[in-house]
Amino acid sequence: MAHKSQRRSAMVLSGLVAVSLGLAACGSSDDGGGDADAGAGAATEIDCAPYEAFGELDGKKVKVYTSITAPEDEPHINSYKPFEACTGVEIEYEGSKEFEAQLPVRVKGGNAPDIAYLPQPGLLRTMVETGKVVEAPPEVVKNVEANMPDWKTYGEVDGKFYAAALGANVKSFVWYSPAAFEEKGYEIPTTWDELLTLTDKIATDDPDGKPWCAGIESGDATGWPATDWIEDVMLRTAGPETYDKWVNHEIPFNDPAVATAIAEVGKILKNPKYVNGGYGDVKTIASTSFQDAGLPLLDNGGCYMHRQASFYAANFPEGTNVAEDGDVWAFYLPAKDATTKPVLTGGEWVAAFADRPEVKAFQTYLSSVEWADERAKTCGLGGCVTANKNADPALVKNAVDKLSVEMLTDEASTSRVDGSDLMPGAVGSGTFWKGMTDWITGQDDKATLDFIENSWPKS
Repeated sequence: MAHKSQRRSAMVLSGLVAVSLGLAACGSSDDGGGDADAGAGAATEIDCAPYEAFGELDGKKVKVYTSITAPEDEPHINSYKPFEACTGVEIEYEGSKEFEAQLPVRVKGGNAPDIAYLPQPGLLRTMVETGKVVEAPPEVVKNVEANMPDWKTYGEVDGKFYAAALGANVKSFVWYSPAAFEEKGYEIPTTWDELLTLTDKIATDDPDGKPWCAGIESGDATGWPATDWIEDVMLRTAGPETYDKWVNHEIPFNDPAVATAIAEVGKILKNPKYVNGGYGDVKTIASTSFQDAGLPLLDNGGCYMHRQASFYAANFPEGTNVAEDGDVWAFYLPAKDATTKPVLTGGEWVAAFADRPEVKAFQTYLSSVEWADERAKTCGLGGCVTANKNADPALVKNAVDKLSVEMLTDEASTSRVDGSDLMPGAVGSGTFWKGMTDWITGQDDKATLDFIENSWPKS
């Protein structure tokens, strides 16, 4: 670790808010900063001068708890290395597939982490209600206002700001095999009707394969990929204004607009002719892990399409060529017509359960341009887009991440954050997940929507 006594390069600081991390001379090659890259060119030397604003932190530890697990965790861990090398703080990273279920248990039991990456603003509200979440320090607020102002409201609860956005991902993707499409002469659909027509054609052309593969098993979070389907289709069939009313419970969960969306999703996920490529019948969707679900795309027609977010690129085996002319690629999940482009997004929010100096320092680093740029540099297989609008787009090298940035910045795009992430935690990461799992295994549309509606908190 680098210590305060080590040489620092001269640099004019713009304050703790800036946390201006450069790439000039400082620590030695064995100070932990020399291999901060998991997929791009490594920076062997780090300018540690900006970190002096954090004070003396050598030997301190910060415990981070998150739902981000292997293989997506390594780029995150590597992105902390400049901070660790220059401050002397050790970041203890723990990823868990049972994060959403276990975090409330740990907080209630007095075993809260220092920092948690919350994948739902609804869960943030639930955690804030425990009285254990610490308001974000002023330095983080200033970073958020400068770097990601559009995301600030998602980190607020009752007018107080608690959590800065971390990563951002695009969920409105359909993964496919370019080779399989080319062999069969299939064109990328540009409307929802074209997608359904293509689906039916694939089912007719290839009785041994299936048009779609899907999987919603995710430990205690089983069901969340099915909620993404509903949200994406709600944006397409009902429009963003009605979507917002649904998320805020200004219309009931069993409103006709939601019934239309679930019926439309059912045309694909509940049709045994269309799913579940490489795994079995419709019910196998509930027992197929989301990590494995899209792998039959590589199996020469095991399945032809898989709807999943940009971060899914990290789940393909090492050596998979993820590119427009590669082994797998992705296209935009089409809307009702080709002139509109609703985009479903997601992310994580950094909440602190401690206000020690080293925790505040790490929060500030994660809200800075410098961390966003470091995250891009450590990125391997994709899923490395951040919410930080001031990050250097030239550092985004991964093809899928570039595609995500293009989609998010398209003037025709209308983006909305994942609806279940915004709903109260009891619904968004509770009954919505369970209801969709039961729906996949046989429960009808009405019973599913009624169950979720009846679970909505009364106050």
